[in-house]
Amino acid sequence: MTWLITGGAGYIGAHVAQAMAEAGEQVAVYDDLSSGAAARLPQGVPLVQGSVLDRTALDRAFADLNVQGVVHLAAKKQVGESVEKPLLYYRENVHGLTVLLEAAVDAGVGSFVFSSSAAVYGMPDVDLVTEETPCLPINPYGETKLAGEWLVRAAGAAYGISTACLRYFNVASAARPELADTGVFNIIPMMFDRITRGERPLIFGTDYDTPRRHLCPRLHPHRGPGHRAPGGGPPPHGPGGRRRPDPERGHRAGRVGPRDGRPDRRGDRAPGSGGRDRGTPSG
Repeated sequence: MTWLITGGAGYIGAHVAQAMAEAGEQVAVYDDLSSGAAARLPQGVPLVQGSVLDRTALDRAFADLNVQGVVHLAAKKQVGESVEKPLLYYRENVHGLTVLLEAAVDAGVGSFVFSSSAAVYGMPDVDLVTEETPCLPINPYGETKLAGEWLVRAAGAAYGISTACLRYFNVASAARPELADTGVFNIIPMMFDRITRGERPLIFGTDYDTPRRHLCPRLHPHRGPGHRAPGGGPPPHGPGGRRRPDPERGHRAGRVGPRDGRPDRRGDRAPGSGGRDRGTPSG
């Protein structure tokens, strides 16, 4: 069984390709290389260069590679750009997904994993976001991801495909240097890019108050509640994912030094939301 990873030459996709290959899965990558890099791919993983809007290229890839499962990561993902170019985002993220699903159905694919986003929630007025939290996206990017979830689930139910939709945001770090995020679109690369250039990091949202929150628990979503700290100490995060107090470090883990503040970017908050004290997942 071959898994086709769309967007597999991108930052997240290359990590998925590596993890699946190391787990013994047969994988191939389908990517238009608009933001990905072939050099990220593990040795021996085939790459098909093409767009998810190209049905002919998709049909050829499904047939040549004997694809039985799809991990769909290819998408446009910049919130601000989605506000400026909504038609581009709906074409790439929704119509492109439609074309991909049509090809998958005709090829008899049995499994489909969709890369969604926490942007589907918008600005939830709750302390803990769960899968049952209402989805009210506030920008075209989030809208296209929520529409994608609906489309994937409907296709799965209609055509007997096993599906899963994964929501996440602000992915950070890299398994190897060559897999690093070379784009400056997510929070960690944006901060380090400015620091490297001798500039202060930009903190958006100075036009409304936000309570003090720890950053570190959000940077390690894959460690799990049983993670042990170096040296065999207790997990750094307590129940519910909250970081345990550290009297030696205080609040320094959440500080980035001198920084410049700016109002919210377009798409970060719903129009007319005023100064409501809420966070906006993205990614």
